[in-house]
Amino acid sequence: MRDTLSVLPLTVTDLVFEAGGRRLVDGIGFTLPQGGLTVLIGPNGSGKSLTLRLCHGLLTPHSGSISWAAADGIVSGVKRHAMVFQKPVMLRRSARANILHALAAFGLSRGERTARAAEALERFGLAGLADRPARLMSGGEQQRLAIARAWALRPQVLFLDEPTSQLDPGATRQIEEMLMALRGEGMTLVMATHDMGQARRLADRVLFLHRGHLGEDAEAATFFAGPASTEARAFIAGDLVW
Repeated sequence: MRDTLSVLPLTVTDLVFEAGGRRLVDGIGFTLPQGGLTVLIGPNGSGKSLTLRLCHGLLTPHSGSISWAAADGIVSGVKRHAMVFQKPVMLRRSARANILHALAAFGLSRGERTARAAEALERFGLAGLADRPARLMSGGEQQRLAIARAWALRPQVLFLDEPTSQLDPGATRQIEEMLMALRGEGMTLVMATHDMGQARRLADRVLFLHRGHLGEDAEAATFFAGPASTEARAFIAGDLVW
């Protein structure tokens, strides 16, 4: 399913991003290896979403570096990394057409685009909604479509920014099950979340951010058993909001 050339590890070094005269991301560094689900947690404004966008290339850092093992991120119709947002951006088209549009940028033949779109719709339980206008779908259906659209690009790494924050418990459970299946198939997942229950359920690794700094980088079991920093302990206890 995936090209053998790996984009990982991803090496992030001394990442800095500024806006309005403030450093919103300040010296963050970590290495992302192949596999597993890494969760970014921290208070509002800690830099979680910005870090995801910087790694995905949607924003350019003011200094520091983001280095992928494979240059440019696209090889043989395979997009090395994709991103799913808190509120999915849907075109004024059908569910199927939203996936086809995303695939068209990679120079795939019409037949391959059609096959991949059908496979993605089936894989994420949306085959019966293929012709429905995407913007008329429920929030949970739209998020499943966003994941299906990203999956159709064959990424090795999937970034997710609060993918279930606007969903009800049933839809959240569906998305979590899909993410666990993708992790089991070898996809590397990096997700920002405010839901500590979700982080405990899903994470293999935790990056704790506070005021633009990386406060902790630890295995999830170790982090939740006893955070090393005062700020992380306060955050887990619900006492740290900034």
